[in-house]
Amino acid sequence: MSIKTFVAALAATVALGALSAPANAGAILDTIKKNDTLRCGVNTGLPGFSAPDSTGRWSGMDADFCRAVAATILGDGEKVQFVPLSAQARFTALQSGEIDLLSRNSTNTLTRDASLGLHFVGTWFYDGQGFLVTKAAGVDSATQLDGATVCVQSGTTTELNLTDYFRANGMSLQPVVFEGFEESYKAYFSGRCDAYTTDISGLAALRSVNAQNPEDHLILPEAISKEPLAPAVRRGDDEYFAIVKWVRNALIEAEEYGVSSENVDEQKASSENPVIRRMLGTSPGMGQTLGLDDEWAYRPIKQIGNYGEIFARNVGPGSPLKLERGLNAQWNKGGVLYADPIR
Repeated sequence: MSIKTFVAALAATVALGALSAPANAGAILDTIKKNDTLRCGVNTGLPGFSAPDSTGRWSGMDADFCRAVAATILGDGEKVQFVPLSAQARFTALQSGEIDLLSRNSTNTLTRDASLGLHFVGTWFYDGQGFLVTKAAGVDSATQLDGATVCVQSGTTTELNLTDYFRANGMSLQPVVFEGFEESYKAYFSGRCDAYTTDISGLAALRSVNAQNPEDHLILPEAISKEPLAPAVRRGDDEYFAIVKWVRNALIEAEEYGVSSENVDEQKASSENPVIRRMLGTSPGMGQTLGLDDEWAYRPIKQIGNYGEIFARNVGPGSPLKLERGLNAQWNKGGVLYADPIR
């Protein structure tokens, strides 16, 4: 065998091995399995995303994503330890290994992605930053906030966007900055500021839950920034990163193909659609590439629901937040929500 032929044969062998061998668990995945619990960092209390109810049970878009990952890896979506984290503490908790997954309405930015030792797994909720004002103020556009006092939480992209927006529009600003989320919105509702700013979904949540009379408050029409909110994992375990990323894709793709918690068993038993068969493991092989069994996507769909179900019960028109799908509609229904294909 010539050197050229030998090198070609070796390369082919390595490539074949890479395709056929199951992924090996890394340190983070091993820890989750050893603990039999997923430690998930969430907001300290943001209705619609992650907040405890009167019994202490966490609910919301972000809380459900934690449960979906636990269902995939551990077989049970209830095997989650929710760790409430402030905006300032969230990334340190992930970096230090205090948590295995950060699912806390965090914006994916270049700086965070490149410098914090983490990987964002894909946008879970498309949002934008807005302003909440009292109707009594007589303001109907953010361009009328020149000279306004604005309550905002420090250590967030929100604070930076606020300054950028006022500077770009030649307006003066009197920021009233708070370290804590709760104290920042309470200051607005107590009348200390002319406006409050955060993600528009957060404004809707605060208005519905914390305002004495929600009808007295108005979310101004301008979205002053893009806020792609995404879960994140610590770097150093590529296999675990791939699993979490594909859980997101599976929940979105399940909605696109009409697979829900209600019909997933029927679809698994009888569907001839090749996409559904790959997703639910009827056609085997997808789980093996992730180092999992072939029901890796079936479990979160069955236990938690597809993306549409998760959106509807937590933030949709039938929930206290009453949000329309907007950008979070599927790509073929006027939105930008798009799952990478499972194949």
